[in-house]
Amino acid sequence: MPETGKTNVIFILTDDQGPWALGCAGNPEIRTPNLDRLAARGMRFSDFFCTSPVCSPSRASLMTGRIPSQHGVHDWIRGGNLAPGAIGYLDGLKCYPEVLAGNGWHCGFSGKWHLGDSVRPQGGFDHWFVHQKGGGQYNDAPMIRDGKLVDEPGYVTDVITDDALAFLDRNASRPFYLSVHYTAPHSPWTGHPQEIVDSYDDCPFESCPQEPRHPWARGLTDNCLGNREMLKGYFAAVTAMDRNVGRIMDRVEKLGLSERTLIVFTSDNGFSCGHHGFWGKGNGTNPLNMYENSVKVPLILSHPGRIAEGAVTDAMASGYDFMPTLVEYLGLPPLGDETLPGSSFAAVLDGQKQEGREEVVVFDEYGPVRMIRTRGWKYVERHADGRGGGAGETELYDLVDDPGERENLAAEDSHAERISEMQGRLREWFGRYVDAGRDGWGQPVDGAGQMTMVSVPPEATAFFRAE
Repeated sequence: MPETGKTNVIFILTDDQGPWALGCAGNPEIRTPNLDRLAARGMRFSDFFCTSPVCSPSRASLMTGRIPSQHGVHDWIRGGNLAPGAIGYLDGLKCYPEVLAGNGWHCGFSGKWHLGDSVRPQGGFDHWFVHQKGGGQYNDAPMIRDGKLVDEPGYVTDVITDDALAFLDRNASRPFYLSVHYTAPHSPWTGHPQEIVDSYDDCPFESCPQEPRHPWARGLTDNCLGNREMLKGYFAAVTAMDRNVGRIMDRVEKLGLSERTLIVFTSDNGFSCGHHGFWGKGNGTNPLNMYENSVKVPLILSHPGRIAEGAVTDAMASGYDFMPTLVEYLGLPPLGDETLPGSSFAAVLDGQKQEGREEVVVFDEYGPVRMIRTRGWKYVERHADGRGGGAGETELYDLVDDPGERENLAAEDSHAERISEMQGRLREWFGRYVDAGRDGWGQPVDGAGQMTMVSVPPEATAFFRAE
């Protein structure tokens, strides 16, 4: 018989999934029947944000509850994944699975880690099946199993799920936490199940308008803008991933664990497939961008008998809120760490009105680019000497009248007072939480990848570049 008193958790994380890339979010073209089923059984957030619009910083923030300028991961991890020179980017920082493991949960990980030192189990996990680096090809992918580097046969989205299902079967009788981190729908948009790719042959892709090339767009855009095969590949990657989410949901039901299991689904960052005239996320442009499709991500939570079914909330929340939320939701003592910037939205999940969340303001950063986002306005600031491009450039968008962020109002005198107020709030918030030794503001972050820990002065221009 299973142990009682603890809620199991399955945390499913995708890679580069735009907030628009879900049927239940209103996209009539992309097929996500199982994620739609998950949303019908739980609550979907329409305004959930990553902490940085690129994979590794966002993932580090989910794991630690800290912003990039506290944990020191400011770009996707390019160096330090494997020996020699493996780097544990989160060493010395408490990850929430460690909290769970210390309170009786058995913690497993299957999929994309991409936070350094990939061979070594860390973060509270004792089951460890991970990508060697940040991803790679979708078939016969380079993985780490039992501490050994292997090329795992098969389609990697299926392989990750197979491992996750085996973990569920082994641990159904005791409390568990399981991270299932897919690389889908990250590039390459080739190598996906051909029958799914072919099923999109006649799709008009009206949900992905191929707009005129953005003046800031980077090389990925030149290869993909207007390319139907890339669109088919992206959609097929999502649908193949959705099929595997269905396998996990079905196994939970078969094992009789549905009412004892919280399933969370989200993505590390958003993505544009031609929207705004570029393909990519925060580093899909130079200067780095903070467009809605880059900083917004899907979020669905389902727990039958506790979370209302078919609910949609516009409560604003960020990845740095997830750690305190999960801790409260599971009935664990508060973390008691005033350096953590997030706040729990567990009351929202329980259908209660949570005082203060109506006025939540979201903050994002990507190296020398920072954003403050209220319910109706967005202000973006760039460091005067930042290496992320657009030095000193600012943006202001009226998200009520201009939800597509087409008109930058920052230069209009009529908005000077608003800009001053939002700039002040932005600087005060980051000033409160930034760790000076890990601060990304002014660092040479340009979207080309992080090579080592933040432990050298900003003037070392090779810091975030390939050797």
